[in-house]
Amino acid sequence: MTSVRNNNAPRRYFVDAIGRRVLIGLTLEETFEFERLDSEPDAGRTEAILIERSSQRIPSEQRWLELYSKHENAWKAWMARSRIDSPYV
Repeated sequence: MTSVRNNNAPRRYFVDAIGRRVLIGLTLEETFEFERLDSEPDAGRTEAILIERSSQRIPSEQRWLELYSKHENAWKAWMARSRIDSPYV
């Protein structure tokens, strides 16, 4: 299984009205918080391990997973909409 915290994975941002990069589905503040949490030393864990340990998860891991899930769901919805709107489909 691949890690959901893969540092080589592309980040999925949009640029807000004043030029700041914000992760799709998150606010600017949530993006900043996610990036801070993502840079912590435990950043190599897999999603499966996090889910299996849900009852033992420390608060920063829980928050990271909440933000990741929010972003991932918004990204999937954005991708689905862009496929529908594409003239090449």
